[in-house]
Amino acid sequence: MDWTPLVLTFQLATITTIILVLVALPLAYWLVHSRSYFKPIVETLVSMPLVLPPTVLGFYFLIAFSPNHAFGQWLDEYLGLRLVFSFTGLVIASVIYSLPFMVQPIQAGLAGLSPSLREAAFVLGKSKWITLWKVEIPNIKAALLTGIVLSFAHTIGEFGVVLMIGGNIPAQTKVASIAIYDEVEALNYSAANSYSLILFVITFCILLMVYAINGGYVKRFWK
Repeated sequence: MDWTPLVLTFQLATITTIILVLVALPLAYWLVHSRSYFKPIVETLVSMPLVLPPTVLGFYFLIAFSPNHAFGQWLDEYLGLRLVFSFTGLVIASVIYSLPFMVQPIQAGLAGLSPSLREAAFVLGKSKWITLWKVEIPNIKAALLTGIVLSFAHTIGEFGVVLMIGGNIPAQTKVASIAIYDEVEALNYSAANSYSLILFVITFCILLMVYAINGGYVKRFWK
């Protein structure tokens, strides 16, 4: 069995998750506290990947990033970026596709905090960002952990988006889900089963760990 698709998959999931944490925290904070008229529009756009077929998003990414269209041509000419059929394109598409899985748990965690926490920090002269990093984030660890795990697991399982924007280039864009599809098409069910079983076991263990931590079972065990 070729291990490269699995290594590439976990590289993609790790990079995507790190970027999502950096993007989702300020975005979720804004969604919780903003009174802007644009808030419903932003919330809708963030949630769109939950309901749209992955191939729809993948198709529009393919069109947008293609050098034959204005945006893709601008990226190619001025920034030297060719995102179609590249690992960088996979990362950008994965960040957008997995965005709601990071934003929504964090948003729910921030919305559930008592307003007195922020008010007390403001009375002590703390800024909004200091309050977020020093007061609010430590109190939403469970929500943040949930967002991280869901985003990581969701990226591991991507198929339609990565196939459309990344194609099937060995050692570059051929992730595990694509490898499984290839092996099934080739009637090589043994290899497909190996890839699938590894992803199943790893995803199960990650989710089990999150539920155990959030449910307090780990603390009870060590007591």
